[in-house]
Amino acid sequence: MARLTFRCPSCQVTQSAVLSDADLCCSACSVKVCTPGPQFAAESSGQQAVDRCLVCGSPELFVRKDFPQRLGVTIVAVGFAASCITWNYHWVVATFAILFGTAFIDVALYFLMGNVLECYQCHSQYRGLPELDGHEAFDLEVHERHRQQAARMKAAANDTPM
Repeated sequence: MARLTFRCPSCQVTQSAVLSDADLCCSACSVKVCTPGPQFAAESSGQQAVDRCLVCGSPELFVRKDFPQRLGVTIVAVGFAASCITWNYHWVVATFAILFGTAFIDVALYFLMGNVLECYQCHSQYRGLPELDGHEAFDLEVHERHRQQAARMKAAANDTPM
């Protein structure tokens, strides 16, 4: 069952919904966000392919691990801080045990966590899609292009006279 997490373009409320062939509407402001299409029908035979974002229409999507990045950085930072403390007390075995333990946790999470398809432009996330091999991994150049475009549009909106 494919799920979509998106931010409503109208009211900016983040929502999650199961993809089906019915229209997706915002539960906060009732604006129609998208129509997924027949490939997401309940009786579909697993042919749920997404080649463009259903919310904003952008064809630029990337695959990443479905894991909170802040939690991953926190795990590494805590492991680093703990190893620095044990190194200060000259507990070499404990230092390397902490470093290897942190690395093991990182590798285990990498293999245990699934993938999510995300849109560069609107950051909508698609979970539970059976086949993600047709999509590329994160590309910093594409991300930076979308980030700068959003910044220019925001600056242009602020510069317009009322």
